[in-house]
Amino acid sequence: MTLPLMPKATAVWLIDKTALTFEQVADFCGMHPLEIQAIADGEVAQGIMGYDPVANSQVTAEDIQRCEADPNGRLRLMVSSNPPPKKSRGGRYTPVAKRNDRPDAIAFLLRNFPQLTEIQLSKLLGTTKETIQKVRDRNHWNSPNIKPRDPVILGLCKQSDLNEAVAQSNERLVKEGRAVPPPPVLETQDMS
Repeated sequence: MTLPLMPKATAVWLIDKTALTFEQVADFCGMHPLEIQAIADGEVAQGIMGYDPVANSQVTAEDIQRCEADPNGRLRLMVSSNPPPKKSRGGRYTPVAKRNDRPDAIAFLLRNFPQLTEIQLSKLLGTTKETIQKVRDRNHWNSPNIKPRDPVILGLCKQSDLNEAVAQSNERLVKEGRAVPPPPVLETQDMS
């Protein structure tokens, strides 16, 4: 059940400004009727300012009047016209111990998935376009020691994220009318 914003402050306002029963206020605010009664008696929430749910588009005045007339009626929370904003993931943090593995992962992806763009690579691995370009051109400071290794095994990205990025790249190539490269034959690594 969705609760109103600041339920205790909303309960204070409803008790002070309306003739709703304790059960109606408790049901709307997601609280126990005894807690609502304690608020009304001044034992709880003494310093809390009331929060007007009508002015903040959580309930209509008509709905409050309808419930005041019918003690069995229940207030309904209005559906917000503004959807909650999507949370961006922000920058991808890579632990210090795994940062030296990034060039290996870049080399692996460049060799096995050439259809991935630099932007996709940088999002997958949390690296910069400059680093990707240096690994591609073999100008990286550690170029002689770079060995292509799977970023999923290294723990730099999830297999589902990699699959999604490859699928997006393949769709882009199909829309452009270019051939989609065959899936790579990956070598199995002996863990013994």
